Amino acid sequence: MDTGQVRLTDFWQRMEHHLGPAYADSWARDYVIDALGERTVHQALEAGEDTKVVWLAVCDALRLAPSER
Repeated sequence: MDTGQVRLTDFWQRMEHHLGPAYADSWARDYVIDALGERTVHQALEAGEDTKVVWLAVCDALRLAPSER
C-alpha cells in the first residue's frame, strides 16, 4: 500500500475511476462514512481532514482491494 500523500486532484481522479464521473461527486456529498466521524467526504475535506485519511476511509467503505488503494 502506498503511504505517501494524496493530492486533492489525485483524490478526485481516484473517486471518478472507482465510482464513475457522474456518480463520484454525488456519492461524496451523500454517503456518510463512520470512520470520518459520521461525515461525508465533502464534509470531511471541508473540515480540513487529510486527503489520505479520507481516501483510506473511502477505500474501506467501498471495500476496495489493497491493490486499488
